[in-house]
Amino acid sequence: MNRLFFLNHTAIKQAHFNKNASDFVVNEIPLYEFSGSGEHLVLHTRKKDLTTWQMLRIFSDTSGAKMRDFGYAGLKDKDGMTTQYVSIHKSHAKAFENFSHPNIKILSAVYHNNKIKTGHLKGNRFFVRLKKVLPADALKLSQICMKISKEGYPNYFGYQRFGKDGDNFELGKAILKGEKRERNPKLREFLISAYQSELFNQWLAKRVQISKFFADFNPSELQNALKWSKDTIKEVIKQPYFFKLLKGDVCCHYPHGKAFLCEDLDAESVRITDKNIAITGFLAGENAIRAQGLAGEIESEVFAQTESFLSQMNGSRRYAWNFAEDFEYKYKEEEAWFEMSFSLTKGSYATVVLEEILHKNLDE
Repeated sequence: MNRLFFLNHTAIKQAHFNKNASDFVVNEIPLYEFSGSGEHLVLHTRKKDLTTWQMLRIFSDTSGAKMRDFGYAGLKDKDGMTTQYVSIHKSHAKAFENFSHPNIKILSAVYHNNKIKTGHLKGNRFFVRLKKVLPADALKLSQICMKISKEGYPNYFGYQRFGKDGDNFELGKAILKGEKRERNPKLREFLISAYQSELFNQWLAKRVQISKFFADFNPSELQNALKWSKDTIKEVIKQPYFFKLLKGDVCCHYPHGKAFLCEDLDAESVRITDKNIAITGFLAGENAIRAQGLAGEIESEVFAQTESFLSQMNGSRRYAWNFAEDFEYKYKEEEAWFEMSFSLTKGSYATVVLEEILHKNLDE
């Protein structure tokens, strides 16, 4: 998986992170307030050391309901402590009145008129604890957290997307090329999404690299490195934001809204600085708006390999640059702990933020 950090500090090697229930907590933020009445029971659940699927299997065995009868907004990792909302038809409510499991706790239950559907969440709030942190590194961490809180970070897909061996995207590509068959439709879809994610990360790393050029080089050096016209260099270099906007980029209102093509760099760069819009990257597939102009040329370089099988994928756009909202952090010197809390939009990875902060890959 290609990755390029946007910050320039040296790696913080002494901070230790363990993705366990004490040091990594994820709390789902629901999309809406539940009504309190209706045909569906919404369970606010807390689990540890279980995937969402494993929790739902336990719920299925307990209630007799089929796995597909449960509604959920997103899948949560096995590692750490996670809370999320799960819905089931109220006819199964009695089965959960005295529910007990060592790794699952039902925090509350409320009725609602609709089944929870995939994607029906605002995002997630994360708590991360780093251990064995020296005071000098704690000061450095505070400065880095302040910078990310203010400027955002590149919204890569996390290592979890690519499997234990990191080769899920290769399997997805082989399926699309007809070199591998996968009969399980959910697994097939997952492997193909890993391929889409890998290409997105490659494209994003390229755009981060271009943005770093603008931070480090003068106009003549930029012309030599990028082979762009003087006028284009002048238009881009005056943007105050690190992640540079290009003509033809596909932007979207942040944190949600319709996509549109960037035509006026000056006007849209102001809106990016104000966090009103953000640049998006292509998730290869049909029916997704494509970048044009210079931005389109860069996009096409990365995604050219997908043209022959675009029809086999559902295309979309993903925020290229994201923001960690309500970022809080503190250092507990006696315990040598550095603790952070922040909220991310749905589909974003806390581990990506942590890797940017530590400047090291957590899957190694």
